[in-house]
Amino acid sequence: MTDRKPPGVSFETWIDRQIREATERGEFDNLPGAGKPLPDAGRQPDEMWWVKQKMRAENLSFPLPGTLALRKDAEEARAAAADARTEAEARRIIEEINGRIRESHGRTLSGPPLLQPLFDVDEVVADWRARHPVVERPAPEPPPRRRSLLRRFMRG
Repeated sequence: MTDRKPPGVSFETWIDRQIREATERGEFDNLPGAGKPLPDAGRQPDEMWWVKQKMRAENLSFPLPGTLALRKDAEEARAAAADARTEAEARRIIEEINGRIRESHGRTLSGPPLLQPLFDVDEVVADWRARHPVVERPAPEPPPRRRSLLRRFMRG
């Protein structure tokens, strides 16, 4: 336990002395994180920083409101369609998310209003085609014709 500040001594002098004495005793040696940058240094302060830090430390998460979750899923689906292996896969991904968006129009979801329009499937597929051009490969040459054994025997 620390001592009380003696009367007549400024706080700064008293604190500096305590830090100096603790340093001389080696109480600051081998602290975890020594020499590492401070986490979140240079970021704007956030009112909920301690909640977010606790959630990260406890590996917790909370669900997004329904409309924001659907908007996030729509963005991820568009990216997944652009990176799909086949045109059919890109089309399937977009048709699935469009189905979810259509379903959301008939019910009330939590969160801000949903302004997510349906994707134009043909536009997304055209974008996929532009990103994945077909490589023209030369047609394979037919194998050389082989004469039958009988013809070879008769000729020669």
